[in-house]
Amino acid sequence: MLAGVGSADDTDPMPPSPSPHVLAAHGLRKRFGTTQAVDGVDLVIEAGERVGIVGPNGAGKTTTLLLLLGAIEPDSGTVDLVGQRLPDGRSAAMERVGFAAGYLPLPDRLTVLETLELFGRLYGVEHPRERALEILTELAIDRLADQRVESLSSGQATLVGFAKAVIHHPQLVVLDEPTASLDPDVAMRVRDRLEHMNAEHHATLLLTSHDMREVERLTTRVVFLRAGRILADGPAAEVVDDAGYPDLETMFLAEAARLRDEAV
Repeated sequence: MLAGVGSADDTDPMPPSPSPHVLAAHGLRKRFGTTQAVDGVDLVIEAGERVGIVGPNGAGKTTTLLLLLGAIEPDSGTVDLVGQRLPDGRSAAMERVGFAAGYLPLPDRLTVLETLELFGRLYGVEHPRERALEILTELAIDRLADQRVESLSSGQATLVGFAKAVIHHPQLVVLDEPTASLDPDVAMRVRDRLEHMNAEHHATLLLTSHDMREVERLTTRVVFLRAGRILADGPAAEVVDDAGYPDLETMFLAEAARLRDEAV
């Protein structure tokens, strides 16, 4: 079920109070040229939830994530991230948020260990080198510690990006295609780590993925986007049942086919 975020009355000179939710967005809109990428998204996420944003290509998933993180500013609407109103509170908010995506660059000329130690320091981790070695061991990639980032395969770079995102034990972990380019056994390790973080450390998870089975396993709630709008929001089983599909993958394929037909 969707929930909105209240705003101050136009005559009230005081700014609205930060939301108590881990993440709360109201009325998000973003246009690129003639394309309305995000069109009125309202989204509230509570502590400990595991939420997947899904939809066919062009649905607005990545743009929505970037708006929620304050990486781009909306044309209209508000975002409260871990108690901070964006954009002014973004620096403070990102100290408690981890974000990983395949398109985020890493410092090529540093080793993996140096890279993670650097980001650990930036996040204020008390013992960044020890924590870097710990997360590398947890992901079973400690053998990469002394390897330069520029020499990593795409799968290895994805894992290092994930390690960077969680090195500071974030309150909210945001992932755009978290297991893209990973071998199945390695992808399983990432999923296991995310489930552990959620169960043991109460980390809130927000992710996008084209792998509907991954979404069904990792999330307790699915937000299905179509043309920048929320088509459905709820547990995966309820979303597909209400839409009349047997499973999330069938719904995804049907919506993708509908978009292709409309584009013709």
